[in-house]
Amino acid sequence: MARRETYSDSFNGEADRGIRALLGEADDEPDGRISRLKKILLNVIKNELTPRQREIIMLYYFKEMDIVRIGSLLGITPQAVSAAMKRARITIYRYLQYYI
Repeated sequence: MARRETYSDSFNGEADRGIRALLGEADDEPDGRISRLKKILLNVIKNELTPRQREIIMLYYFKEMDIVRIGSLLGITPQAVSAAMKRARITIYRYLQYYI
């Protein structure tokens, strides 16, 4: 059976927009709250995710690759990329809930 070449990218909801906005925000707030949240988010990505999750998050959010391209680059299925993204996002939100 041939591998499916298309995959629905379901990471475009409110949570995804929030992460993208946080990573792309300028530090224009006087209290530096966005800068602090960015540092916390990057520390969680660096220290709390598995190497595979970290790589997928970096490719998805920083290199703006889609799930199919990430899967082909890493040699895994898009479903595996999606599952790793979901687990990574759960971990990120667990840590960020204490700071937001």
